[in-house]
This record gives sequence, C-alpha cells and structure tokens, in this order.
Amino acid sequence: MGPVSVCLLICAALTAATWIASIATREYSWVDRIWSIAPIVYVWVFAIATAFDARLVLMAALVTIWGLRLTFNFARKGGYRPGGEDYRWAVLRGRMSPARFRLFNLFFISIYQNALILLFCLPAATVAGSARPPLGGWDVALAVVFLGFLVGETVADEQQWRFHRWKAAERAAGRTPEPGFLQSGLFRVSRHPNYFFEQAQWWVFYGFAIVATGVWLHWSIAGAVLLSVLFVGSTVFTEQISRSKYPDYDDYRARTSPLVPWFPRSPRAAADRRTA
Repeated sequence: MGPVSVCLLICAALTAATWIASIATREYSWVDRIWSIAPIVYVWVFAIATAFDARLVLMAALVTIWGLRLTFNFARKGGYRPGGEDYRWAVLRGRMSPARFRLFNLFFISIYQNALILLFCLPAATVAGSARPPLGGWDVALAVVFLGFLVGETVADEQQWRFHRWKAAERAAGRTPEPGFLQSGLFRVSRHPNYFFEQAQWWVFYGFAIVATGVWLHWSIAGAVLLSVLFVGSTVFTEQISRSKYPDYDDYRARTSPLVPWFPRSPRAAADRRTA
C-alpha cells in the first residue's frame, strides 16, 4: 500500500471518529483537536515511505515543530478539556435549524475539514513522487522562511494569550476590560496576524514541491488555496461577531490591515475609509 493510500485511510478514520465524537458529546471542535496532530502523521508517512528522503524528513521535521507549538497553544486555552468548543460553533448553531446544523457538522466540519488537513499536507506526495534531487540552498531558504513565519505566529498567539488572561483578571476583579479586543503589538498592523502566519507557512510548505520538481504549478497547491479560502470565510464570520460585540471594532477595521501586516492608516484615512 502506497503512502497516499495510507494517508487516505487515516483521514477516513479521523473523519469518522471526529464526527461520531461530535454526535456523542454534542461538542463540535473535535477536528480542531486533531488539526495540529494529523499533519505530523501524514507527512511522516511520506518520509518513512521514501526511506527517509532528506527533503521529506526536513518537511516532516518542520511540520512536527509547527504541530507541537500549535498543540501547546490549543491545550493551554482549554481546547482539549470538556467544553472546550470553539465559541463560533455556538453562534452558528443559533443561526441554523437543528437539521441544517447536523448536515453542516457532517459535511463541512467533519468531512471537508479533515479532507482539507490532508490536502495541505500533500505537497509531500509531490515530493515523494519526484526524482527527489538532493537538498540545496532553496530548501534551506524555505525552511528558514517557514520558521520565520512560525515565530510570527508564536508571537501573535502569545500576545493574544496574555491579553485574554488580562481580560479575565479584569472581569474577576469586577472591572470592564478596556479595550475589549486586542489591537496592540502585531495586532496593530494586522487584525489577524496569527491567521496570516498560519496560511503563509503552508504556502511555503508547497514551495518544497516546486524545488523538488522544478515546476511551479502542481495539483498539490489545492491544499494551500483551499486553506486560504477557509481562513477568508473564518475571518468574515469572526469579524461579524466582533462587530456585534464591540462598537469601536469598525474604527479598528478602518485603520488596520485585515490580514497581511502593514502600517496602520492615519486617523483621517481611516475615517475616510469608514465613510466610503
């Protein structure tokens, strides 16, 4: 059995397990709980199948570092504890009939998201199926950029973690946290810097397929593309919730880049943008 077949079987098992778990527990973040773990397994399957090809070992090592960091961040926020469901699913359940949400849970949360996790790992399949030239300078450059984006995401998550701990302490003391949402540090130059760095890492991961084959466009780019599409939808939904909770969120949106870190707009330019 080839590595793609092995990964498909693992993906099918994870899809069934996360869907059944969501039905049994009435929590819908089970895919979130394996999001940072499954890619490690998938990419190492390809590394092992190629007798530890150097490029695939490098790719697997990078994904392992990515996954361990993301797992730690998810765990400290309580994602693995009972009741650690993403708050957005509760909002979405309130907007859908029970029947519609059950279909959404099966087809989008369980099937689509598990398939997407496998898809953005499949540049490893392109590398495994190539002539596999030896590691070179471009591989090193990609690894450095990947790790740079990983550092960026780590900093963004740490800033967000400290901010939410401060908010919790303010509420515990009977005070209303002001501001109500994070807009300093990396969040001064991007409304979603952690989203940006997360996507960027998987686009860099696709770069290894380009280096291995010398061809820019492969079918395995689909994972990075669909991941970006998912984040666009997630960003829109998240910001709808934030705008309903915080009256000043529109001012923040007017002056701050939505995704790619960039210089904040001047107050006048932000005001013009709001009124446009």
